[in-house]
Amino acid sequence: MGSRKSKSKEGPNEKFVPNENNVLQKHVFFFDRNEDGVVYPWETFKGFRAIGCGIALSTVAALFINMGLSHKTRPGKFPSPLFPIEIKNIHKSKHGSDSGVYDSQGRFVAEKFEEIFTKHSHSHPNALTSDELMAMLKANRQPKDYGGWVASWTEWKILYVLCKDKDGLLKKETVKAVYDGSLFVRMQQETESAKKKTVA
Repeated sequence: MGSRKSKSKEGPNEKFVPNENNVLQKHVFFFDRNEDGVVYPWETFKGFRAIGCGIALSTVAALFINMGLSHKTRPGKFPSPLFPIEIKNIHKSKHGSDSGVYDSQGRFVAEKFEEIFTKHSHSHPNALTSDELMAMLKANRQPKDYGGWVASWTEWKILYVLCKDKDGLLKKETVKAVYDGSLFVRMQQETESAKKKTVA
């Protein structure tokens, strides 16, 4: 499938184009498999499968993400049993106890990103160990924000499990790539390449 480029909004079948200044939209756009601006659970599932996740993890992730974010991204609308996520409003789904790398409008805050490593990467300057990652999550916790704690732990734990290197390190370049969604495209390409080698 390769890289998925945004298309302009023209005609009756217009495609959604992420806002250039809204990195959070770019992050989520990968999972919008038909590029219509709405992500349904089955699209989230397909997105996780595309980056090499198993059926069980993809299923749990799809349910957790869509059930948790759908209503927040559809302000003023009646809850839908299909749990769609509207990408244009994804910034409204920001939870507490996070790193602050996305601001309230979904923009990338470089200073907050650098803080992740200046404050928590003690063993290696540009990478986090499992223990350092857990320490960061604990430091980011806001009092009694249990939902935020769970959301942050789940997001970072999945990222660590999927993207740690052979030494158990989560590298800075990997973390930065996940924020704008480019990591997902790369992982999809690697998964497709591995499948082709297996078939060959």
